[in-house]
Amino acid sequence: MSDTPTAQAAPDARAQFLALLATCLEQNALIKLVLARHVGTEEALQRVIAKPLTVKGQACLSFVYRYQTRDITRNLPVDEALALVAELLPGSFRNAHLQSLSDEAQLEFSKKGKPMLHHSAAQQARQAPAGEHDREKKRYLELSRPFLVDLGVTDKQHALIPAMSRKWKQINKFIEVFSHALGSSTLGAEQPLRVADFGSGKGYLTFAIHDYLRNTLQRDAQVTGVELRQDMVELCNKAAAQLEHPGLHFEHGDVRTVVPSAIDVMIALHACDIATDYAIHTGIRCGAAIIMCSPCCHKQIRPQMHTPGLLKPMLQYGLHLGQQAEMLTDSLRALYLEACGYETKVFEFISLEHTNKNKMILAIKRRDPVDASVLMARIQELKAFYGVQEHCLETLLRADGLLAA
Repeated sequence: MSDTPTAQAAPDARAQFLALLATCLEQNALIKLVLARHVGTEEALQRVIAKPLTVKGQACLSFVYRYQTRDITRNLPVDEALALVAELLPGSFRNAHLQSLSDEAQLEFSKKGKPMLHHSAAQQARQAPAGEHDREKKRYLELSRPFLVDLGVTDKQHALIPAMSRKWKQINKFIEVFSHALGSSTLGAEQPLRVADFGSGKGYLTFAIHDYLRNTLQRDAQVTGVELRQDMVELCNKAAAQLEHPGLHFEHGDVRTVVPSAIDVMIALHACDIATDYAIHTGIRCGAAIIMCSPCCHKQIRPQMHTPGLLKPMLQYGLHLGQQAEMLTDSLRALYLEACGYETKVFEFISLEHTNKNKMILAIKRRDPVDASVLMARIQELKAFYGVQEHCLETLLRADGLLAA
């Protein structure tokens, strides 16, 4: 190709573009393919971005379907990928932009469907893409794990079901956070682990953490899922039995009715309002080395809050008042955990793109004691500033003598 951009209007412009794409893939020269100007039936679909990828030694194209509120990824072998691109042009997209190591090409279709191919040499040298699946994003679980089929995350061929892409990202992020916490904890590498997951639901994360501990880390682990919905308990116990997952069990109840005598890892994701406080209290009382909570709803503190004069212009808006109540509630929870000897972090668990319940409180038991009196003084200052009379977690901890005066 020449350095000067050229344009072709010919019946075979589409065929030439597809041939160029095939050549780029064959020579491992493709950087990126973007399909735009969507004219298909899916109104929310905006564009498709494809990049080369190697999965288990096989050359593939990774297609990211970009919608208004989500992304869906499909990995296809090269032959299937080329067939898909041919199918999408021009029926679903009227513009395709190809970027390779040495060239750029753009295929456009007029309103009447007439193709026009523009191409030019790259302005500067480009590096070949790594193309390795693991380099694209580290996964702590493999899609080939059998429990993912039973839970409806993958199909029988172990391909990710598109509708479950968000859940799959959430599962992997959860295991990533847990893995780092486990490595920083006081739990010994050979120590059998006791894990309790309160509000386990359909068991996605419960199965995942059990599989990660048993199969990836080869550790002895007893994992208990606790769920109020009896049908979910029966479903999960049946799946655990069929998959022969030793050490995995589900019980009917909640954090107030099912209280193990000892826990090494306490998990409570999306526990509503003060259920999070009961879960944290259970973790502290049972001596958990790791506590992982993702709070949901913050109802107790908000009606108690007195708006400080300086903040009245800001907190006169309901949305801001709710955000302030949420921040105050979870900040106090983190401080109570610190006072009980935990190193605590509050952070975004996973992007809001994937779930609107995205905050996590992660607490890891410290090896050395802390000066709780300083922390309690800060807590009292916060409560006084906002006029808070009672925080459920403090009440529970004081009743058991777990919090310093």
